[in-house]
Amino acid sequence: MFSHIFVGTSDMDAAKRFYDATLGALGVAEGVTDPKGRLFYRTSTGTFGVTRPINGEAASGANGGTIGFAASSPEAVKAWHAAGLAHGGTAIEDPPGDRGNGLWLAYLRDPSGNKLCALCRVKS
Repeated sequence: MFSHIFVGTSDMDAAKRFYDATLGALGVAEGVTDPKGRLFYRTSTGTFGVTRPINGEAASGANGGTIGFAASSPEAVKAWHAAGLAHGGTAIEDPPGDRGNGLWLAYLRDPSGNKLCALCRVKS
Protein backbone atom coordinates (compact mmCIF):
# COMPACT_ATOMS: atom_id res chain seq x y z
CA MET A 1 0.00 0.00 0.00
CA PHE A 2 2.78 2.47 0.81
CA SER A 3 5.61 3.48 -1.49
CA HIS A 4 7.42 5.67 1.02
CA ILE A 5 7.21 7.34 4.41
CA PHE A 6 8.99 10.53 5.51
CA VAL A 7 9.58 11.95 8.97
CA GLY A 8 10.90 15.37 9.81
CA THR A 9 13.94 16.29 11.85
CA SER A 10 15.68 19.45 12.92
CA ASP A 11 19.01 17.60 13.33
CA MET A 12 20.00 15.55 10.29
CA ASP A 13 23.24 14.31 11.89
CA ALA A 14 21.42 12.93 14.94
CA ALA A 15 18.75 11.41 12.69
CA LYS A 16 21.37 9.68 10.51
CA ARG A 17 23.15 8.20 13.55
CA PHE A 18 19.83 7.01 15.01
CA TYR A 19 18.36 5.52 11.84
CA ASP A 20 21.63 3.99 10.59
CA ALA A 21 21.80 2.16 13.94
CA THR A 22 18.14 1.16 14.34
CA LEU A 23 17.46 0.25 10.73
CA GLY A 24 20.87 -1.40 10.51
CA ALA A 25 19.76 -3.68 13.36
CA LEU A 26 16.91 -4.76 11.05
CA GLY A 27 19.27 -5.44 8.12
CA VAL A 28 18.69 -2.17 6.22
CA ALA A 29 21.71 -0.56 4.55
CA GLU A 30 23.10 2.76 5.76
CA GLY A 31 21.10 5.81 4.70
CA VAL A 32 22.11 7.87 1.66
CA THR A 33 21.83 11.65 1.60
CA ASP A 34 20.67 13.21 -1.67
CA PRO A 35 21.76 16.61 -3.07
CA LYS A 36 18.81 18.31 -1.29
CA GLY A 37 20.02 17.00 2.09
CA ARG A 38 17.27 14.39 2.48
CA LEU A 39 18.20 11.01 3.95
CA PHE A 40 16.90 7.82 2.30
CA TYR A 41 16.75 4.17 3.35
CA ARG A 42 15.59 1.93 0.51
CA THR A 43 14.58 -1.72 0.48
CA SER A 44 12.71 -3.91 -1.98
CA THR A 45 9.50 -3.19 -0.03
CA GLY A 46 9.66 0.60 0.23
CA THR A 47 11.54 3.77 1.09
CA PHE A 48 11.90 5.55 4.41
CA GLY A 49 13.05 9.17 4.29
CA VAL A 50 14.13 11.83 6.77
CA THR A 51 14.14 15.54 5.96
CA ARG A 52 14.12 18.98 7.47
CA PRO A 53 10.59 20.41 7.16
CA ILE A 54 10.30 22.31 3.87
CA ASN A 55 8.39 25.13 5.59
CA GLY A 56 11.50 25.94 7.64
CA GLU A 57 9.78 25.36 10.99
CA ALA A 58 10.97 22.93 13.66
CA ALA A 59 10.20 19.26 13.19
CA SER A 60 7.83 17.55 15.62
CA GLY A 61 6.50 14.03 16.08
CA ALA A 62 3.03 13.29 14.77
CA ASN A 63 0.62 13.28 17.71
CA GLY A 64 -1.05 9.87 17.52
CA GLY A 65 1.12 8.68 14.64
CA THR A 66 3.34 5.59 14.69
CA ILE A 67 5.64 4.19 12.02
CA GLY A 68 6.17 0.44 12.20
CA PHE A 69 9.26 -1.35 10.87
CA ALA A 70 9.17 -5.08 10.10
CA ALA A 71 11.65 -7.21 12.03
CA SER A 72 12.65 -10.77 11.19
CA SER A 73 12.79 -12.11 14.75
CA PRO A 74 12.29 -11.21 18.41
CA GLU A 75 16.08 -10.84 18.62
CA ALA A 76 15.97 -8.24 15.82
CA VAL A 77 13.26 -6.34 17.71
CA LYS A 78 15.48 -6.28 20.82
CA ALA A 79 18.54 -5.24 18.77
CA TRP A 80 16.53 -2.43 17.11
CA HIS A 81 15.39 -1.16 20.52
CA ALA A 82 18.89 -1.34 22.02
CA ALA A 83 20.42 0.45 19.01
CA GLY A 84 17.83 3.20 19.30
CA LEU A 85 18.50 3.75 23.00
CA ALA A 86 22.25 3.88 22.33
CA HIS A 87 21.79 6.48 19.57
CA GLY A 88 19.52 9.12 21.09
CA GLY A 89 16.15 7.35 21.15
CA THR A 90 13.77 7.22 24.10
CA ALA A 91 12.05 4.07 25.32
CA ILE A 92 8.26 4.36 25.48
CA GLU A 93 5.41 2.03 26.42
CA ASP A 94 6.27 -1.51 27.56
CA PRO A 95 9.74 -3.05 27.15
CA PRO A 96 10.34 -5.13 24.00
CA GLY A 97 8.35 -8.32 24.21
CA ASP A 98 5.50 -10.62 23.30
CA ARG A 99 2.17 -8.78 23.12
CA GLY A 100 0.11 -11.90 22.39
CA ASN A 101 -1.43 -13.17 19.17
CA GLY A 102 2.04 -13.88 17.76
CA LEU A 103 3.19 -10.24 17.90
CA TRP A 104 6.59 -9.22 19.26
CA LEU A 105 6.90 -5.41 19.60
CA ALA A 106 9.11 -2.59 20.84
CA TYR A 107 8.50 1.16 20.77
CA LEU A 108 10.84 4.17 20.70
CA ARG A 109 10.76 7.88 20.01
CA ASP A 110 13.52 9.07 17.70
CA PRO A 111 15.61 12.16 18.59
CA SER A 112 12.94 14.39 16.96
CA GLY A 113 10.04 12.79 18.84
CA ASN A 114 8.64 10.55 16.09
CA LYS A 115 7.00 7.40 17.50
CA LEU A 116 8.42 4.21 16.03
CA CYS A 117 7.74 0.51 16.42
CA ALA A 118 9.62 -2.65 15.44
CA LEU A 119 7.29 -5.63 14.97
CA CYS A 120 7.90 -9.30 14.37
CA ARG A 121 5.14 -11.83 13.74
CA VAL A 122 6.00 -15.16 15.35
CA LYS A 123 4.18 -18.44 14.93
CA SER A 124 2.32 -19.53 18.03
